[in-house]
Amino acid sequence: MTSFAQRCGIHDAEREESVARVAQLIEAQGLELVRFAWCDLHGVLRGKTLVGSAAARALREGVGLVSTLMLKDSSDRTAFRVFEPGGTASLPGFGFANNLQLLGDPASFRQLPWTPSSGWIQGQPWFTDGQPVELDTRRVLQRALARLEHAGYGLKCGLEIEFHIYRIEDAQPQLDPEQAAWPAPVPRVSLVHPGYNLLAEGWYDLAEEPLRIVQRTAQALGLPLLSLEVELGPSQVEAVFEPTDALTAADNMVLFRNAVKMALRRAGYHATFMCRPPFPNIMSSGWHLHQSLVDLRTGANAFRRASPETHATPADAGFTLSALGEHWLAGLLQHARGMTAFCTPTANGYGRFRPNALAPQSVLWGRDNRGALLRVIGDCGDEATRIENRIGEPAANPYLYVAAQVHAGLDGIGRRLLPPVATDAPYAGAGENLPTSLGEALDALHTDLSLCEAFGPAFIAYFTQIKRSEQQRFEASENKDEFQRREYFGRL
Repeated sequence: MTSFAQRCGIHDAEREESVARVAQLIEAQGLELVRFAWCDLHGVLRGKTLVGSAAARALREGVGLVSTLMLKDSSDRTAFRVFEPGGTASLPGFGFANNLQLLGDPASFRQLPWTPSSGWIQGQPWFTDGQPVELDTRRVLQRALARLEHAGYGLKCGLEIEFHIYRIEDAQPQLDPEQAAWPAPVPRVSLVHPGYNLLAEGWYDLAEEPLRIVQRTAQALGLPLLSLEVELGPSQVEAVFEPTDALTAADNMVLFRNAVKMALRRAGYHATFMCRPPFPNIMSSGWHLHQSLVDLRTGANAFRRASPETHATPADAGFTLSALGEHWLAGLLQHARGMTAFCTPTANGYGRFRPNALAPQSVLWGRDNRGALLRVIGDCGDEATRIENRIGEPAANPYLYVAAQVHAGLDGIGRRLLPPVATDAPYAGAGENLPTSLGEALDALHTDLSLCEAFGPAFIAYFTQIKRSEQQRFEASENKDEFQRREYFGRL
C-alpha cells in the first residue's frame, strides 16, 4: 500500500532513508515530542506537536490540519465565509473547515535548544487527494525560483533584520482570564536599553543577556548568524545573517523570527518584529533584503561588472552593475509600488515611510545611499556586488517578500528595462511616492498587471481578501493604537 507522501509524488528511496535517519535521531536523542510546523500567510508558525514515536509515520502519511488555518487574517479571524454556500467558491479544495494534510520535510529536522526533548520539522500543506496547495506561500516562492532557474539564474539573499526586545514586567494582562479578549491584551514591558546611542558598546552590554539568548538560539538551530547590534531606537536591535540561496534565506527568517520569540519569552523577555511598537518614542524597524543573481552555469555573481560601462558616470547603474543587474534594478523600481503589500503587509508598517528616517519614501535608487528604496553596494570587480531593498518590514512573510523580488526582477530582464540615474537626495520629493497605507498598497498591487499575472490571479484574490479584512478592521477601529497593540505587538 502506498503512503500519502508517495501519492503526492515526493517520496522516493532517498526520502525514505532520510525519514529513517530522523527516526533514529529521535530515539537516540531521547526526544519525547516533535513539532510539525508550517508558515502561515502572516509569517507565523503553526502546526501540531506529536509524540516522538509518531514522527516517522507522520512524515510518510502527513498530519491533519483544518483548512481555515490558511484563511485567517492577522487577528486569527477567518476571512472567508466557509460555512455559507459559495463562501469559498474562489478557493477550490477549501470549504466547511475541511482537512488538509501537512507533510514534513525530514531534511529540516532540528532539536529545539530552548525546550527539553523536543524536535522540529518544517512542513507544507497538501490536499487530501495528494495535490499541492498552491496558495501556500512557500510554494509561491518555489514557483518563482523555478522561473528564475529556467532563465539560468539563482538568487542569493542576505538578511538584515531590525526588531525590538523588551523585558516582561507583568505577563498577567495577557494571561488573566478576566481580561481575555480577541485579540488578547499584551504584557507590560520595560526596555532592555534606552536607545539614541547607535552601536554604543555600553548599551550592547546592557542588552547582552537577551542578545546572548538570540545568539545561542540561532546558532543551535544552524542559522548563519553574522552579527548582533544595538540599533538607534529604545530596545531596538539588529541581527545580520550570511547570504544563502533565496529559499534557505526565507526558511531561516521564518525559523529565526519564531524561535527567538519563544526562547526569549521563556527567559522573561518579549521580542516583537512589529515595525512600530505601540509606545510614544520608538524607531521603526526595517528588514533590508540584500540580493544578487548567481549564474547557474559558472556560479559567478551575475551583477558583477569588470569595468564601468562606456561613458558611464557614478550616477549610472552601469558604472557598477552588469547589464543584467541594471535590468533587475529597473524591474524592482518598476514594480516597487505593486510589491509593497507583500513587503510591508501590516497597517502598522506604513508609519516607517517618512523623511530622514533611514527608510524609503519614494521609488528611487542610490549608490550606497540608505535613504533610497534600493541601495546598490559594491564596486567593479567586487564579487559581493548586490542590491539592497529597504522596503520591507520585519513582520513580512519572507516567501512573499522574496517572490516579489524575483517576479519584478525577471520582468526587468525580460523587457530589458533600464533604471534612471541614482538619487543623491532621496527625501527631496523626486520619484513616485511609495504607498502610505495598506489599502493604498493593495490598490497599487491590483494595478500592477504584470506582478498579478506572475503571482497568479487565484493567489492575488486570496491574499487581497485576507489583507482587506485586516485593513477594514483597522480603519473601523475607534482606537487605532490599541488595535495595533493587540493585533501586532502581542503576536508578530
